Amino acid sequence: MGNYLKKKISLISFLFIPIVYLWDPNWLEFLGVQPYWPLFWLLPWSMIYGSLDGLIIGLFLGLILDSLSLDSSFTQIPGLVLCGIWFGKFSISNNIFVGHFRFGLICSIASFFCGSLYFFHILIKYWSDHTNFLYLPTIKNIFAQVFITGLLAPLICSLLFRLFQISKGRDKLIKFYK
Repeated sequence: MGNYLKKKISLISFLFIPIVYLWDPNWLEFLGVQPYWPLFWLLPWSMIYGSLDGLIIGLFLGLILDSLSLDSSFTQIPGLVLCGIWFGKFSISNNIFVGHFRFGLICSIASFFCGSLYFFHILIKYWSDHTNFLYLPTIKNIFAQVFITGLLAPLICSLLFRLFQISKGRDKLIKFYK
């Protein structure tokens, strides 16, 4: 039983993304904005399993989060799919370990990309309303989300990275100690 759970821990942890997304813990906010939770799980998964799996998981994450959101006219799918492909390029097969604090930088860039893409969806849809100035505070929210995502990513992504390596059996590729 323990060996089965060890192998399936990555898929079990996938279920926590919608839970945390809906839970929306206030104590992790910065300027009223939450981190972009799917990136914390998508980065280590894509690094270990590759770009194709990152694309598929990004699509599933986008579908799940879009089904949970109240506004169904905008989607998170393109940003998560492109980030899954990009994260898969940081492969561990050549024994290059993405450093602890690089997780924060990568997640910050991806959070900025996904937030900007989502913002451009809104601008394009409401371009003819001449109320574009009402959406300018969204830029503050994008930068707040980039900051809090980059701040929490080294802790969360490195823990998930180790869990996913153990579940895949690749924990012998990278030595965490000497």
